[in-house]
Amino acid sequence: MPKAIIVYDTRSGNTGMMAKAIEEGMTEAGIEVLSRRTVGATAGDVKDVDAVILGSPTYHSDMIGSMKTFLFEMEKADLKGMVGAAFGSYGWSGESVQMMTDTMRHIFGMDVIEPGLKMLRRPDEGGLKQCREFGRRIAERVRQQK
Repeated sequence: MPKAIIVYDTRSGNTGMMAKAIEEGMTEAGIEVLSRRTVGATAGDVKDVDAVILGSPTYHSDMIGSMKTFLFEMEKADLKGMVGAAFGSYGWSGESVQMMTDTMRHIFGMDVIEPGLKMLRRPDEGGLKQCREFGRRIAERVRQQK
């Protein structure tokens, strides 16, 4: 069974809600998913999976600090060609999703799904449905690579 990891952090719970719904969509599509907060994740967690999905809220026009730290940790793993995707919530600007996407594509050489998924504030039921659909899109890309 294909495997994926979702590594995320959340400040007010919104990005965490998104992570859970993305995981549901991927699981429904037949992908084994492990979810980790950035603080507990290591480069070893991303080595033996088929996809890495990163989630961070935008805070003061930037990624949350723990995600920046994890991106340095990810550099220890060979991720070239692996499927990647980014998501996050925001209050007024939303830059973190593109920052994570650019890092995965240009620094790690990953096959990144674009556009990433960003949501204004707390996702409602319609937003959670979009998250589950995003999870299914990621699962489809993983299957195409297999």
